[in-house]
Amino acid sequence: MELGLRGKRALVMGASKGLGRAIAEALAADGASLAISGRDAERLAPVCEALKAKGAAAAHAFAADVGRGEDMDALAKGAVAALGGIDILVLNHGGPPAGTATDVTEEALETWFRRIVLSPVRLANLLLPAMRAQKHGRIIAVGSTGMVQPLPNLALSNILRANIVGWAKTLADEVGPDGVTVNIVAPGAIMTDRSVELAGAAASKTNSTPEKVIADREKTIPMRRYGSPEEFGRAAAFLASDGGSYITGTILRVDGGVVRGF
Repeated sequence: MELGLRGKRALVMGASKGLGRAIAEALAADGASLAISGRDAERLAPVCEALKAKGAAAAHAFAADVGRGEDMDALAKGAVAALGGIDILVLNHGGPPAGTATDVTEEALETWFRRIVLSPVRLANLLLPAMRAQKHGRIIAVGSTGMVQPLPNLALSNILRANIVGWAKTLADEVGPDGVTVNIVAPGAIMTDRSVELAGAAASKTNSTPEKVIADREKTIPMRRYGSPEEFGRAAAFLASDGGSYITGTILRVDGGVVRGF
């Protein structure tokens, strides 16, 4: 199904692998022009070529560390210069380490507050004026089902991602009259390197193996399997399309039904 994204210009953070790359690929498949970012410039170059092979009208890579505010400034400037403007902004970044609430330190909170909250908000604020002026825009934040149902042993993520929920809902109210939508797309168990990493952390606490942790978790998912990055990417691409034009201020869960409430 074509989503009508040809001619749209998207900036996707953290697109060298995982969920960010899956979103970039879904946008590329519908003909969008892309700017992608990540910390490792060498890893981004082949991703750009792969995106163009999938159908992207253009693909440009920008090395940027989400922990550095000045990198967000340069990223916004570079992406706008490369594409002539940004219609779709995907806020995505790596997740914090696993740990309990009593493990959380002030240093970790400060470090990850910048990565999860400050820098994404900063980048959005840089690009929002042009979106509002053109009366069209899409802001999509990659979140977590922990925003709805806190996840065990992911206290740092649970604490900080809640900030993005409040920001996104407030912003959606403010920019809705200008044709800009603001949503969160929240993955449940999606088979990425991050999922394997978290399974390893859980296994180390229970004298188990990552494979058993994954198998046990699959039993708790109504779909009885992990989702694929492609499934997640297509859901985000829908929110970016005209089909998502009346969806704003909400969390779209791509979780196989694992969250027990509606």
